[in-house]
This record gives sequence, structure tokens and C-alpha cells, in this order.
Amino acid sequence: MSTTPPDPPGIRISDADRERAAAQLHKALAEGRITVSELEERLSVVYAARYEADLRPPLADLPGAHQIAVPASALQSAPDAPPLVLRTGASTIKRRGAWDVPPRLRLQSAMGSVVLDFCETPLPYDVIDIEVDLGAGSARLLVPDESTANIDRVVASMGTVKSSVPSTRRPGVPHFVVHGRAGMGSVSVRRRYHFAGHYF
Repeated sequence: MSTTPPDPPGIRISDADRERAAAQLHKALAEGRITVSELEERLSVVYAARYEADLRPPLADLPGAHQIAVPASALQSAPDAPPLVLRTGASTIKRRGAWDVPPRLRLQSAMGSVVLDFCETPLPYDVIDIEVDLGAGSARLLVPDESTANIDRVVASMGTVKSSVPSTRRPGVPHFVVHGRAGMGSVSVRRRYHFAGHYF
């Protein structure tokens, strides 16, 4: 009688995936989230990890755990699909925590603001394309620490466009491409600030 082979335990991870997880643990130690003994215990699990699921337990209670646990080899290229449109007049649109991030977004704002926090949600695509169409509105993008972003194709007539993260794309980490127009509005791309146990 033939037997069905067991399902594979998941996606195998690389040395780069283990190093990304280890860097997150060292950051947690520096922020006072874990102790030295906890760091050593969790690092032993990380460096012994063979599959994606093995990385989740030592990172589960830390900020950015969802993103770190996605191995670089699992990142996908953005499919050729229409963008998700987020449109506001004078109100505010926010996305925080865990939310479904599409490969392409279009942000339209007359006088309102759009705040997108990508730090605590899975990012399955290696490149996320964001088109901005702002009148006097604003767009603020909060990106994970290890990610990169290029804003060179945003045209501002009287508005401001700034980014505080590296612009050169690196393999294995999410890359944001921001383009479009910012009339009298503003576009900013940055990591989240941390103060007194809070992120903003």
C-alpha cells in the first residue's frame, strides 16, 4: 500500500533571514524590551531555525515581528494589477497595525491627509508602488527600519517632498517607489519615532 509523503514544513530560510531576525532581537535589547538572558535564549532559536515558522516564536511579542518573519525568498514581484485607490477630500485616512498591503496604491487628497503605517503588517511584495496625487493634502508613509524608498519621481510645485530612509534598493528587503505630484501638499517617508514606549 502506497503512503502519501508528509507535507513540507514550510519555506526554508537563508542566512540573511536569520541575520535579519537577530538584528531585530538586538534592537529589542537596546530598547529595553528583552533582557540579556532572553536575547541569548532567543538567538539560539533563531540561529537553529531552518524554516519560516521557526523564526516566529522568538519574535512573536516584538514590534515588526510579522515583517521579520517573512523570509526574503518569499517576497514577490508586484503583479500587473490596477492600484488600490485611497481618496479623501478634507478628512484623514489611516492604515495601522495589520492590514492588506497591495503591490500598488494611489493616494488622492485635496486637503486631507493620508497616513500609512507599514511597520506592523506583512509585506509580501519586494516593491510597493505608491502614486500620489495631492492638492494641498499630505501623505505620510511610515516604513520598516530595514526598508528603502525612492521619491525621485515625485513632482512638487509648491509642496514639500522628503525621505529619511535610504533610496538605493537592496535585495531581500521591501522597497517603496513613490511618484506623482504634490501640488501644495507634502509627502514624507520615514521610520517610526519611538518615545516612552510609544510609536508615532
